[in-house]
Amino acid sequence: MLGRHEQATRMLRDVYSGRLKLHGEEHERTIVAANNYVASLLALQRLEEIKSLMRKTIPVAQRVLGDSRDVTLTMRWAYARALFEDADATLEDLREAVTTLVEAERAACRVLGGTHPIAVGIGRTLRNARAMLRARETPPGSA
Repeated sequence: MLGRHEQATRMLRDVYSGRLKLHGEEHERTIVAANNYVASLLALQRLEEIKSLMRKTIPVAQRVLGDSRDVTLTMRWAYARALFEDADATLEDLREAVTTLVEAERAACRVLGGTHPIAVGIGRTLRNARAMLRARETPPGSA
């Protein structure tokens, strides 16, 4: 909130690293620390770091916490954002982002309700990702 995003990110990285050493990757506190770290990385638009960390951590969160936990949902949301917000995103990246968001939105609405902030945010991101995918899939001059 003070605008010291770099400092906050370093601190959250250290917390995550400490949790990994103390509890291992399959502990709920480690998973939550990874999620908090990713949120700070999003603020800095460090998309490659997010993708790398989430590719390792989301399967662990799904196995340990399940697909429908708020932490797992926000991780999938952040991963999809990192995919489609990347200026170098491929069509495959955009499609993966949309698929990830569709699944996450469905789970969020089922478990949290359609008006929950996580479900609303995932839905908004899904609309943006779909629009970007449509724009990239539509050949120039055919719209």
